[in-house]
Amino acid sequence: MLAAPALAQRDVATPEQRIERLERQLQQVTRQVFPRGAPAATAGFADEPAATQTSVRNLDERLNALERQLADILRQSEENGHRASEVSSELSRLRSEQDRRLSALEAAVQAAAAAPVRTEVSPAPAAPKPKSPQISSSPEPATPDAAATVQEDPAELAYDEGYELWRAGKYDQAITSLRAFTSAYPKHRRASWANNLTGRALLDKKEPRAAAAALLANYRNNPKVERAADSLFDLGQALIELKQAGQACKAYEELESVYGASMRAELKRLLPGAKSEAKCS
Repeated sequence: MLAAPALAQRDVATPEQRIERLERQLQQVTRQVFPRGAPAATAGFADEPAATQTSVRNLDERLNALERQLADILRQSEENGHRASEVSSELSRLRSEQDRRLSALEAAVQAAAAAPVRTEVSPAPAAPKPKSPQISSSPEPATPDAAATVQEDPAELAYDEGYELWRAGKYDQAITSLRAFTSAYPKHRRASWANNLTGRALLDKKEPRAAAAALLANYRNNPKVERAADSLFDLGQALIELKQAGQACKAYEELESVYGASMRAELKRLLPGAKSEAKCS
């Protein structure tokens, strides 16, 4: 009886030996059950049966379907990322193009301001040159009720005062009045009108450099205000007076590019003649 425990101790195997023995036994059983080769290993537990060929095929099909779905999701994600990148690039291009056009106009005005005005002495008095086509900056016609409302609006009265001075040819007084109006009512809808008319008054008093600067500022500060397009047209007129016909054509090109079909009818009517005067291609 004392010898039995010692014998049992000698027969105890290590865990590694027990695992190897179990693996050999499992392989022997597998060869007997699947003489053509086992389709798959067991699930990992001794009491679970080995996988059948049908279950393996089903599992492969499910895995393939999951892989295809994952590939579709990845492809869609890449396509969406590519589209977002294209949209971002196009927005950047449009912003750069707008900045380039505005910078070109600013450079044209600065170059015109820096260049000396050329004068020519003619041998005999020439016939007066017809004035360039100009655009009316007067308020729209009002109905009697609307006229009564305008009379009660001090801002409208202040703008009308500057406009009437301009119509009377009192350009210095008109400029002073219009600038006072924009200073007092910078958010009024007539502010863009007053800024544009200030540029026109400067142009009429033969100061095309100052006119070009005022007109470009009115357009650049907010291209969506009512008289921004008119300022761009009048900027072309000022550049023609400064003997900068090529830059005037760029202003007219900007006018067509930015406003296009939304340009008001009077500008559309005057633009072909202005481009012809500047000899735009």
